[in-house]
Amino acid sequence: MFHRWAALALVLALCAVPTKQAAGQQAQQPRGRKLGVLGQNFPNPFNPETRFPFRILCEEGSTGEHVASLRVYNVLAQLVAIPVLEGQVGIGRPLSSLKIPCGEYVAYWDGKVLGTGKEAASGVYLFELIIDGQRDMKKMFVAK
Repeated sequence: MFHRWAALALVLALCAVPTKQAAGQQAQQPRGRKLGVLGQNFPNPFNPETRFPFRILCEEGSTGEHVASLRVYNVLAQLVAIPVLEGQVGIGRPLSSLKIPCGEYVAYWDGKVLGTGKEAASGVYLFELIIDGQRDMKKMFVAK
């Protein structure tokens, strides 16, 4: 019984902490120019699937490609999923170290845990976009 209350207290505490300061991280200003913008997943809360909008920025007149990854973690910082890219470029490929050009994209997660095929449990999850080493993270909620 105690464990249930402790888990609930942990979830509520994580919801109150801004994502950039979660897990003891220091809030830092990005160095140089920002390479991408991570939007909030939709729908949120969700059951069983969700989508993640993001944008890769380029300097004016540049058509360069960037290495992008999107990962979903649970509150214990364990990797839960690698969403797949939707759209014309790299459709259906896991968004893990994928070289993609500048533009707007949407990634899809079916709500299943990586390698198991089981649906993710209800609770708070974090999703992280990495573009050429620059990280941006947000939180979301799975509701059953």
